[in-house]
Amino acid sequence: MDHIEIFKALSNKSRLQMLEWLKEPEINFPEQLASGFEHGVCVGQIQAKAGLTQSTVSEYLSILQRAGFIESTRVGQWTYYKRNEAAFTALSKIIESNL
Repeated sequence: MDHIEIFKALSNKSRLQMLEWLKEPEINFPEQLASGFEHGVCVGQIQAKAGLTQSTVSEYLSILQRAGFIESTRVGQWTYYKRNEAAFTALSKIIESNL
């Protein structure tokens, strides 16, 4: 994990909110309960909740993915995102050992 990229990814309020929402998708995306969260949360649900343009949401999700905080799964024409909890464990270790 590149430390600079990690902290850059976390330096934006909207990206932090997305990570918080993805921590508890059942609570934060009730519209998707019927179809489940096996693959994560549909990008359309994230965009609707964020109230940002599709291009901005895509850019933010891409930044979070490059930093390792989220993973994506493509199902047909839809892309789903979920948190990579191992990245948060690694971040904790980085902070403990380096800062």
